[in-house]
Amino acid sequence: MKKAYVFPGQGSQFVGMGKDLYDNYPLAKELFEKANEVLGFCVTDIMFEGTDEDLRQTKVTQPAVFLHSVISALVSSEGVVPDMVAGHSLGEFSALTIAKVLSFEDGLRLVAARAKAMQKACDEHPSTMAAVLRLDDEVIEQILEQINGVVVPANYNCPGQLVISGTEEAIDEACLRLKEAGAKRALKLPVGGAFHSPLMEMARVELEAAIDKVVFNTPICPIYQNIDAKPYTNPVEIKKNLIAQLTGAVRWTQTVQNMIADGATSFKEFGPGQVLQGLIKKINSEVEIG
Repeated sequence: MKKAYVFPGQGSQFVGMGKDLYDNYPLAKELFEKANEVLGFCVTDIMFEGTDEDLRQTKVTQPAVFLHSVISALVSSEGVVPDMVAGHSLGEFSALTIAKVLSFEDGLRLVAARAKAMQKACDEHPSTMAAVLRLDDEVIEQILEQINGVVVPANYNCPGQLVISGTEEAIDEACLRLKEAGAKRALKLPVGGAFHSPLMEMARVELEAAIDKVVFNTPICPIYQNIDAKPYTNPVEIKKNLIAQLTGAVRWTQTVQNMIADGATSFKEFGPGQVLQGLIKKINSEVEIG
């Protein structure tokens, strides 16, 4: 019986998130205040009382989701050590912090650097993503290979749900072809750019420079990383995989399958919302989810 901790990515945020933690736990209050100092702006004001629009800014969203995820894990699992961890996209930084690869401050600084770099790449290369439902991954991959322009699989979320990423034109063409091939839906998402695609190369270079300045420690348990869904404990490999993550696909389906194959019987999600719980149920309905 092994416990897995999982952490969500961008998109699970909501106004008011974290306020209960701040009000009820002295450790949470201390960490939120420290975060305001590290970031140089009052992220707590936006999280607790801002508008949806304020919270949707990438430079706010990513630190906000990271903070909620890490702080909720720290206050509710004191003394309990997970057997393995994983995070979806941005959530990988939360997982690394809980696994003690990164300190709280370094994790937050890297998330802030990542958000800034991604925003810049989005401004430079207008691009988008689309969710494809009820079509086999292999069929999607084959169709994308036939399209001129940049369009790639970005998030393997669960069987029957794959998100693709690329330029506006290539995504439009892909959506048409995927529907013709039998996809139930191929729907463009309201995102600012083509995350987890080659169009994030500029952001990857910028993030690599920030990552190279940070000390990565040996984790307290294996971390299953997005880039290939495999478990890692070597800080050098973990760092390399984290850098590759911005331009590579998030292999969430494969990650959960590998964690289960390695003995995970219960998954606990820390962070706003319950997106990952829903995906894990679709990947394997027999594991315990909390």
